[in-house]
Amino acid sequence: MEKVSLEAIKELRNMTLASVANCKSALEETKGDLKKAADLIRKRGLEVAARKGERAAKEGRIEAYVHHGNKVGVLLEVNCETDFVARNQDFCQFTKDLAMQITALNPSYIKREDVPEDVLAEEKDKEKFFKANCLMEQAFIKDPGVTIKDYLGSLLAKYSENIVVRKFVRYKIGE
Repeated sequence: MEKVSLEAIKELRNMTLASVANCKSALEETKGDLKKAADLIRKRGLEVAARKGERAAKEGRIEAYVHHGNKVGVLLEVNCETDFVARNQDFCQFTKDLAMQITALNPSYIKREDVPEDVLAEEKDKEKFFKANCLMEQAFIKDPGVTIKDYLGSLLAKYSENIVVRKFVRYKIGE
């Protein structure tokens, strides 16, 4: 295998929040292609999520966000397995980003499995509906090339523990 540059590892780490070892491994597997390596890390994160999904997530954070002008606000609960992760800067940034995402795009559900069958039956384009109304399916407002599910997957890969968006409430004046 060819040697991967330190700059490429740093760039991939900044893109994905994955560990240095995971970034190096992904870059080696993709022969230095940053985009393919980022996709590989996200895929691995989702695989980790599937394996860890049944573990209890009883720690976490309640995040509050009130938009400028005090007309829209969000309360959000995100759980993880340990207090160590709950206090970590990247986890805190994730919860802040999610609260802003909810404020901006007003999703109705967390994931596609939460959508009631009767609501889904009325929709012609189900995928479009999921992308507009399910938080995990939405494009991240700070990086439209990444979904919230991918962003969560990068955290799962980094911390190797279960992280769950439990619930949120969005308040808007007059609604």
